[in-house]
Amino acid sequence: MSDALELSGIEKGYNHGRPNEVRVLRGVDLSLAAGEVVALVAPSGAGKSTLLHIAGLLDVADAGDVRIGGEAMTGLSDRRRTAIRRAQVGFIYQFHHLLPEFSAEENIVLPQLANGVARGAARDRARDLLARVGVAERADHRPAALSGGEQQRVAFCRALANGPRLLLADEPTGNLDPETSDRVFGALMELVRETGLAALIATHNLELAARMDRIVRLDAGRVGPGAGDGGAAASA
Repeated sequence: MSDALELSGIEKGYNHGRPNEVRVLRGVDLSLAAGEVVALVAPSGAGKSTLLHIAGLLDVADAGDVRIGGEAMTGLSDRRRTAIRRAQVGFIYQFHHLLPEFSAEENIVLPQLANGVARGAARDRARDLLARVGVAERADHRPAALSGGEQQRVAFCRALANGPRLLLADEPTGNLDPETSDRVFGALMELVRETGLAALIATHNLELAARMDRIVRLDAGRVGPGAGDGGAAASA
């Protein structure tokens, strides 16, 4: 079976070809198997967001290959890349980015409608996901009426609405207090385990990273094993 995500030789720079060019990624190789949760640990400015955007088809590498579910992304049309991103990739950010004029349920229904799902089925899935993360009773509330932890759990549900094979998260609990962060992260891990998708989660929180299957570190433009690899995550 193909890996859910495979990055091979990913290169990325800015001000390309100019004297002050900044090379952010320098030959990144990384694979995620279905059902695997990987922590991406990196210092600020190391390029983790850039790497996540390339993996999720929001940006294009200068060189290298991205494969999602075994399918090469290089050379695909923008339309095809958008279709793959919509159906197979879920994104979670530090800030929830929920649409303020819509309810929690509607925020989860909308991406499904864009993917061709019938409204009734989309609503049923939204309610099921909200129940799984413990906020079913808040389905009719708009984001402004939700706590920070509730908003982020709704964002998790939105990211999983279309049943992606790959979840990409950029500091998903970085805007929450420690207690709420722990509770929200637990809900995320439970959802990921239940669905069996692959997840790459960028975080500065080594305690959360230690609860994942594997830690990789991005530094100087390259990815290498983190302190948690090989079963030592608990001491990271």
